Amino acid sequence: MVSYFSLLLLLSVFSLTSLSLALPFEQRGFWDFGIDGDGGGLTVMMRDEEEGSAVLPTELPPIEVPVCPFGCQCHLKVVQCSDLGLTSVPQNIPTDTKLLDLQNNRITELKENDFKGLSNLYALSLVNNQISKVHPRAFTPLKHLQKLYFSKNQLTAMPKNLPPSLVELRIHDNHIKKVPAGSFSNLGSMHCIEMGGNPIQNSGFEPGAFKGLKLNYLRISESKLTGVPKDLPDSLHELHLDHNQIQAIELEDLRRYKQLYRLGLGYNNIRNIESGSLSYLPNLRELHLENNRLTRVPKGLADMKYLQVVYLHSNNITQVRVDDFCPQSYHMKKSFYNGISLYGNPVQYWEVQPATFRCVSDRLAIHFGNYKK
Repeated sequence: MVSYFSLLLLLSVFSLTSLSLALPFEQRGFWDFGIDGDGGGLTVMMRDEEEGSAVLPTELPPIEVPVCPFGCQCHLKVVQCSDLGLTSVPQNIPTDTKLLDLQNNRITELKENDFKGLSNLYALSLVNNQISKVHPRAFTPLKHLQKLYFSKNQLTAMPKNLPPSLVELRIHDNHIKKVPAGSFSNLGSMHCIEMGGNPIQNSGFEPGAFKGLKLNYLRISESKLTGVPKDLPDSLHELHLDHNQIQAIELEDLRRYKQLYRLGLGYNNIRNIESGSLSYLPNLRELHLENNRLTRVPKGLADMKYLQVVYLHSNNITQVRVDDFCPQSYHMKKSFYNGISLYGNPVQYWEVQPATFRCVSDRLAIHFGNYKK
């Protein structure tokens, strides 16, 4: 009779023998992990795939890689492509770009489709390139452009069809000699134009060149002007005509600019300012007449109620009279002077009466100095 212990030993040997005969697991396909004893797992997955509820690797959404022109840096809707030696406007500029920086390159031409799709662009910098040709429709896609920096290029004419949304245009240091009538038509939002450093003469501004503009700021410095240009926008708050060849200010030159509060006429050849010319500028705060050829303080300064700063240094002024700057009555002057420069003139400061500067806010506001040749 077989003992109980022998029976347990026999059953143990039988179990080990059965396990030793089992083959190791071999994965033959991706779905082997889903196979259970009766194959039900694979059946369910295949059915889900047919019904569209299963997500296969080939159906995963594509990964979106940000597009940025080669060599440029793109961040927060700003595309910076400066100092790369580019000879043309790069392609693949993101359509949501707000600021595009292309300065300090070698771009020679703006083609029709260079800015295609960039309707969101707010500011465009093309400073310091070699652009001499602009397609008439190059700026057409730029529906919301407000700032255009076009300085230090080789333009010989004003670009055509500028965006109506434009607010600020800086186009100085080019080769523009002529501004035709209607050059700024349909630019009712424009308030700032910087166009100095171009060889423009007075005859280069055709009648109606600035028609329709409501400018606040205009600079035409370092040009070839011999007088104040005619028919500039009467809305101007600042007018800068420094570093030109202006020889005199005539009575009618400033008549239409009643809103001016800053006038720059320094570094010219002005010998005479006709009496009464400055009376058309009742709101003037700051007047630049330095580095000219004036022999006396211009008449009319004492009657300018809001004038605060006057630059008269480096002229040929030989005498300063007691009423040149201040009115006889204190009640006529609304704002005291914060600065009067008279150095670099052949006038002896000790000969000037102290009452001459009675309407100056502080004695440190007067810059006299000794005259030295």
